[in-house]
Amino acid sequence: MTEHIVTKRQYAYVFAALMVLTLATTWIGMLNLGRLNVVVALVIAVIKAMLVVLFFMHVYWTTRLNKLVIASGAAWLVLLLWLTLTDFVSRGWLPVPGK
Repeated sequence: MTEHIVTKRQYAYVFAALMVLTLATTWIGMLNLGRLNVVVALVIAVIKAMLVVLFFMHVYWTTRLNKLVIASGAAWLVLLLWLTLTDFVSRGWLPVPGK
C-alpha cells in the first residue's frame, strides 16, 4: 500500500488556516449578531473540524471505503441532531393540560 507523504508546508498551511479560523471565532464572539452568533460559530467550528479530520487524520488521502464510513458517521450525527432539534423546536406548540 502506498502512503501519501505530507510535507511540512501542507501542515503549516492547515495550521495557519486553523489559527485564522480561531481568531475569526473569537472576533465573531465579541460581535452582537443576535441569534446568528451561534450559527456562525458552529459553521466555523465545522470547518475547523473538517480541516483536522481531512489533513491531520489523513482522510483526504485514504480509500473510498474509509471515506464512506466517515461520511456515514457524519450523516448519522446530522440525523440525530436534526431529530433532537425538531423535538426542541416543536415544544410549546400544544397546550399543557391543567395550565
